[in-house]
Amino acid sequence: MLPFDVVLFDVGGVLLTNGWDRLERAAAAAKFGVDPTSFEVRHLAVFDAWEKGEITLDTYLDAAVFNEPRPFSRDEFFAFILAQSKILPGGALGILAELAASKNYMVGSLNNEARETNDYRFATFGLRRYFKVAFSSCYVGLRKPHAEIYRRAIDILGVPPQRILFIDDRQENVDGATQAGIRGIRFEGETLLREQLQGLGVL
Repeated sequence: MLPFDVVLFDVGGVLLTNGWDRLERAAAAAKFGVDPTSFEVRHLAVFDAWEKGEITLDTYLDAAVFNEPRPFSRDEFFAFILAQSKILPGGALGILAELAASKNYMVGSLNNEARETNDYRFATFGLRRYFKVAFSSCYVGLRKPHAEIYRRAIDILGVPPQRILFIDDRQENVDGATQAGIRGIRFEGETLLREQLQGLGVL
């Protein structure tokens, strides 16, 4: 008997680079001449709502960036955001493809991401060909590490939590999964993850 029925992956920091984290925002502030401190404050005020799908991209940009006239356009700024997404060097994309091809598991995502960037990343990097389910924060209205997002995933999947494996690069997100009864692994590189999955009998 296989050790799990479902394997869920985080996306940013596991499969792809982080799409819009602190370093990416600092780079945007430098490129577009926006004060980084005030931008970060405005970003933090609305980012949670954007990632949970409660506000649109335009609303986010209005609050975080275009709170005053700017010498650049929304399209230019959003294009910069999207350009930050790349395949993560040493990431788990190959392992994801291998698990999906085996057809031994339902493979999916459990990730925090705003709808506009999430849809772009899924489409651009072909993640939909692997994912059978996507518990993205923008789709379910919840963010890791809130306990409810893990409970929601368990309920929708309809399998015991111990039959679910979750891989994330942030310890607090792994801890949230573990507290819900899900087996969690903190991602620290493709080589180590492959060894861990072999040890669990997944690969």
